[in-house]
Amino acid sequence: MTPITRTWRLAHGRSLELGPTARIMGILNVTPDSFSDGGAFDTFDAAIAQAQRMIGEGAAIIDVGGESTRPGAGAVSAGEEQGRILPVIEWLSAHSDTLISADTYRAETARLAVAAGAHIVNDVWGLHREPDIAGLVAETGAGLVAMHTGRGRDKRADVIEDQRVFFERTFNIATSAGIRNDHLVIDPGFGFAKNGEENLQLMARSGELAALGFPVMAGTSRKRFIGHLTGRESGDRDAGTAATSVFLRLRGVDIFRVHNVAFNADALAVTDAMIARQQGD
Repeated sequence: MTPITRTWRLAHGRSLELGPTARIMGILNVTPDSFSDGGAFDTFDAAIAQAQRMIGEGAAIIDVGGESTRPGAGAVSAGEEQGRILPVIEWLSAHSDTLISADTYRAETARLAVAAGAHIVNDVWGLHREPDIAGLVAETGAGLVAMHTGRGRDKRADVIEDQRVFFERTFNIATSAGIRNDHLVIDPGFGFAKNGEENLQLMARSGELAALGFPVMAGTSRKRFIGHLTGRESGDRDAGTAATSVFLRLRGVDIFRVHNVAFNADALAVTDAMIARQQGD
């Protein structure tokens, strides 16, 4: 599938070209309980060191999160979430030109994160849980990643139809708030209330997501369904993750949210080279 060249408009006058080159979003969990790397980067110094490492390995975006979204994880207060991520975002904004994403579904946290220097809001509830995020995005010009989830709702039997139904509501909220289309990226939400077969079907049919008309980000990194396929524990799923990245890139996915930036950067560089040769570039 030939990638479509588009410009993703972001806060603070920034933008990112999507299409010709796969873009990587490095995962920075400033949490004690995330499923793969909980506790590894939950201090300020460790978080900054990991961010710098991922930037050096080729991450175009650093996604900073302060609350685990793994199944069964305990909720944290807004104040605790903000205390974890805002100092990291402020430091990265002051010391790096790398794009910064705030992984939050809370409108107030998103507002403070953009004020601290974040360019993107990554909402794992796709604007459904706190629709006020849409107003903040429209007001600040931030980029928005709206993720699909099956949590807390009745799902359609067909995985792509369920994506369409979910994102129709997302698009209505975004449009009503005044978010322009060139600020929005969608994420099909691999692993979020989806069983192994649903994840595989979603991967196999991921090219159909292009019909929704927006760039796509994929977050398969170290997910449970990869463990089921490979027999590997979460920390040993980077090869399986890279395989999904290659597959999804060939079906037009633009951005890859991963833990191991270097591993996926290599796999995607080879994939992009093959796509370019196919196009006679």
